[in-house]
Amino acid sequence: MPPMQERNQLAHAKRVVVKIGSRVLVQRSGRLDLRRMAELVKDVTTLHRQGREVVVVSSGAIACGLQILGIRKRPEDLPTLQMAAAVGQLRLMAAYDKLFSPKKCRIGQVLLTHDDLEHRRRHLNARNSILKLLENRVIPIVNENDAVAVDEIKFGDNDALASRTAMLVQADLLVLLTTVNGFRTTDANGRVRKVNTLPCITKDVLSHATGKGSPFSTGGMASKLTSAAEAARMGTPVVIAGGRQNGVLQKIAAGGHTGTYIPPLAPTGCSKTALNHRRRWVAFFHHAQGSISIDEGACQALLCKGKSLLPVGVREIIGTFSPGDLIEIFNLEGQRIAQGLSSYSSAELRLLKGLKTAKIRELLGTEAPDEVIHRDNLVIPTDSPTGPSAATTIS
Repeated sequence: MPPMQERNQLAHAKRVVVKIGSRVLVQRSGRLDLRRMAELVKDVTTLHRQGREVVVVSSGAIACGLQILGIRKRPEDLPTLQMAAAVGQLRLMAAYDKLFSPKKCRIGQVLLTHDDLEHRRRHLNARNSILKLLENRVIPIVNENDAVAVDEIKFGDNDALASRTAMLVQADLLVLLTTVNGFRTTDANGRVRKVNTLPCITKDVLSHATGKGSPFSTGGMASKLTSAAEAARMGTPVVIAGGRQNGVLQKIAAGGHTGTYIPPLAPTGCSKTALNHRRRWVAFFHHAQGSISIDEGACQALLCKGKSLLPVGVREIIGTFSPGDLIEIFNLEGQRIAQGLSSYSSAELRLLKGLKTAKIRELLGTEAPDEVIHRDNLVIPTDSPTGPSAATTIS
């Protein structure tokens, strides 16, 4: 389908996730840009009145807090950032409430950490909470819970949080609003031009990304492209556009030619079907706790036969992990080929590696899991040796 025709399909997007970056919401002084916020709220409200379900992923809490506290530069230490978030989140939501209320739109605050979405029950609770808000025509305002988040459980930036939120609610469209109208690249003559459509996001594309955030933000164009690639791999089209342009959401939702459009990617490689919700959870909502290397026979079984990983194919265990933890899987050449949830701890697996199922049952009994990783808990990255070498996300 030609890019313009694909863009026209955005007019039918029922569920839209809109990420608003700090540099869109906050002035250079660190103060909230209330005039810009009012225009964005007007834009979101219009989508809402059209019958669409809108989720807003909003940055700005830390910047607001730093301004109130008189801190001019984003600090490096975590406790100060947490303090700023605690102070600023209240002011940010108060500003949203003041702007949405006259338009008869109800809003609800949802604060998340990566840890919330990594644990299956809390993951489902977060999903159900957001879906219930949408069902009752309430606009969720989502932000990372920076007041309690630590490095080990942070998403990293709100671009990543936005893509995870889009996956969580299975959005029909993800819009990443920033201070430039899309991804820009330099041609052979040295001229900078906007890229209207990115069919896929490759390592070469990422190498042209410029902009690393601001004193009040952590993201940049590379972060947006990486997050867009994740969402597109899961079937959600993405538009990166300028959040300082009036009516930008209306233009995007109408299929207008604004910003950079990243279409949803078709399944590739050995996997011919889209990931179900559980495999999305495995692919994108976990931090790896360790890794293992496996032999060639096990590689073939995983990559092209859709099999589970058995202990007999395991050759080396790296790190310390527990049953249920995410681990990465490497071939003997050191290439990452998969990741999944381990049925065994690292200590158990060191004893069982290379053993056949019959021997394991003899040692541990019939209740012992047959698989190190069951195929339902396994995902294959598209940058695996059998997949497209330029891809950057999980398929």
